[in-house]
Amino acid sequence: MKIVREFAHKVVQHENVWIPMKDGVRLAARLWLPESAGKNPVPAILEYIPYRKRDSMRSRDNQIYSYFAGNGYAGVRVDLRGSGDSEGLLEDEYLQQELDDGIAILEWLERQDWCNGKVGIMGISWGGFNGLQIAAMRPPQLAAIITASSTDDRFADDVHHMGGCLLGDNLSWASTMFAYNSCPPDPKIVGEKWREMWFERLRGSGLWLEKWLRHQRRDEYWQRGSVCENFAAIECPVMAVSGWADGYSNAVFRLLTGLTAPRKGLIGPWGHKYPHVGIPGPAIGFLQEALRWWDTWLKGIDTGVMAEPMLRVWMQESVPPTTSYECRRGRWVGETSWPSSNINTTIYSMAPARLLDPTAIPSGENECCRLQSPLGLGLFAGKWCSYAAAPDLPHDQRQEDGGARVYDSAPLKESIEILGAPRVELELEADKPVAMIAVRLSDIAPDDKATRISYGLLNLTHRNSSEFPEPLEPGKHYTVKVDLNYIGQAIPAGHRIRVAVSTSYWPMAWPAPESAGIKLYTSNSRLLLPTRKPQPEDKRLRQLDLPEAAPPERMEVIRPEYHNWTVIRDLATDVSQLKVINDNGSQYIKRIDLTISRTAKEWYTYQGDDFDSVQGETTWERSFIRNSWSIRTKGRTVLSSSSQYFYLRAELDAYEGDKRVYSQNWDYVIPRDLV
Repeated sequence: MKIVREFAHKVVQHENVWIPMKDGVRLAARLWLPESAGKNPVPAILEYIPYRKRDSMRSRDNQIYSYFAGNGYAGVRVDLRGSGDSEGLLEDEYLQQELDDGIAILEWLERQDWCNGKVGIMGISWGGFNGLQIAAMRPPQLAAIITASSTDDRFADDVHHMGGCLLGDNLSWASTMFAYNSCPPDPKIVGEKWREMWFERLRGSGLWLEKWLRHQRRDEYWQRGSVCENFAAIECPVMAVSGWADGYSNAVFRLLTGLTAPRKGLIGPWGHKYPHVGIPGPAIGFLQEALRWWDTWLKGIDTGVMAEPMLRVWMQESVPPTTSYECRRGRWVGETSWPSSNINTTIYSMAPARLLDPTAIPSGENECCRLQSPLGLGLFAGKWCSYAAAPDLPHDQRQEDGGARVYDSAPLKESIEILGAPRVELELEADKPVAMIAVRLSDIAPDDKATRISYGLLNLTHRNSSEFPEPLEPGKHYTVKVDLNYIGQAIPAGHRIRVAVSTSYWPMAWPAPESAGIKLYTSNSRLLLPTRKPQPEDKRLRQLDLPEAAPPERMEVIRPEYHNWTVIRDLATDVSQLKVINDNGSQYIKRIDLTISRTAKEWYTYQGDDFDSVQGETTWERSFIRNSWSIRTKGRTVLSSSSQYFYLRAELDAYEGDKRVYSQNWDYVIPRDLV
């Protein structure tokens, strides 16, 4: 990455500015301003998230918002109510209070003498979510947004559920926020009331996982904040950004389809990162692309951004399977609109153990095969959303295919390119009222290595509706549709396409209440691939710049980062475990004289085929040290289940120095609701 030190505008930083809310609560903000903004007001770019502007995100924020300020914008980073140095309580995701506070921030920005009244919201993940949600409220100050790694549908396509299945990342993410909510504000910012604010958070933020587990279908809880409920509410221009290794690439396509406002989509090979630091690479000059967007909509400068294709995606080339990639080979392609007339549906009918050539006439042969996968099929699935820290991408799928039913094509006579969401339609019956299926699409190389390129999950009780799920009638035939994740992927001649179907995908998804067997029938089962012919215009796409950013915050590494992903199988006890270590190490931030550290560990275990043995456990530990001020918090969450209930236990301990000053335990039994 190129570090830019000289800008057109000299940048002035404000470490903390208070933004008053209507109820008297104050939100804490960091500002980066062009030095001349007091005389020549500028547009503002806001990011509004709970991830601690003062320390955790300090270096990242400096790189982004100093860059924007140096190019003639005010950079504004605000801690959500109850997070970082902001007052109040943070009690859940995307509550109306959060959005109302966002509107109040925009109104405050409009009143500042350094702001010309035009504001853009930019955010990744949480900030991408609330950017869309605030845009749907149509505040007059909001001129445009950039939403990265976010979703329009909080139930169908977020960290909590997929195809009506409960995701393992639901536990992981809940534990992340459990840790953030336990952290204190900085006494250097809030003064002597820091301890009072800290204890308010410890007592009042709550165990979010318990709230989420009480909503196992698409009810009003998840509809709130899902902008897909009314795309027409968003009238400002939207740039939607994600990566193929991210968990949120599907939303880009739905936003382009559903919105009528000016819009752009950008999808690279990246995980859950902004594209200028995107891994797997290649990373791109995302901040330059963002400036072109802001210059167009906040300054009225014709940068040509709207004359370019609506959608730009990285068409990935075939690679051998591995759990981490530094870079994904491929090329940029563009579509002038989405849905695109360049996309055709290629249909592969299923026959016993194979996919028929699309030109072949189905024989009508109706093979019936039984499937009851091992409980632990999925240990090599990787993470629902890759953060590109641990080796968390899917491994060679041959290790999973032995417990699945697989359907292979013949070697391709010529290469094909997929762009869109593959779909698999299956005729089946189940022997239990609740069952799930996982469908994987893999690229099979001539040496038989299997690289997963897309997948989909379906809780079969959600086959018709996630709002009103229905139990299966054992022995009854159903035809179900499983939509796989959108993908841009080239498969070369000589390779094969594989569809693999299983009845388990643990720990990606929580298993069904008990082991369920299904029968698959081939006569009405098929794969539908969205295929695209290379377009001459692809070669004429404007070349993207290499990444740029302002200098990062100087930090001294006290303890280096360590990330690992380990599968352990004890053949003596028949216990298997996936262990994830996400240790961000310890750093000293000289400018604020603060040492911070953060460590997370996760364990996902089961024994044999005992569905009651499934358990997920997470621990988090965070610390903040400045001279005699030494704060440490430890959280632990354990989720297990039986055929009828989820069992949730959690512990939180907080320390000043070596003295434990707060402790709380939670213990819940939550009925399963067709999950």
